[in-house]
Amino acid sequence: MVVIAKTLALYIATALAEIIGCYLPYLWLKKSAPAWYLLPAALSLTVFAWLLTLHPQAAGRVYAAYGGVYVAVALGWLWAVDGIRPSLWDVAGSAVTLAGMAIILFAPRPG
Repeated sequence: MVVIAKTLALYIATALAEIIGCYLPYLWLKKSAPAWYLLPAALSLTVFAWLLTLHPQAAGRVYAAYGGVYVAVALGWLWAVDGIRPSLWDVAGSAVTLAGMAIILFAPRPG
């Protein structure tokens, strides 16, 4: 159970780093935020790439499983930052992606 919790925490941190790294340029491009927002955005995307290397599984499996967590964290961002409550369909879709992530990541493997 501890391994699962650590894995999920690492995936959530990875997703937040990616979302922040993409959200700050969005603010600059669409909401007239100052250009210096691009500096923490670049740092955040660098942290995102580094965090992906900390996962012990094969890279392709990490990226596939990460997608499910990203969807859930992005919907949390939608609610917390954008102030838009996810719909029942958003939650259902997120549950499906998280189930897929769990199957990919935690399925028994030979060897």
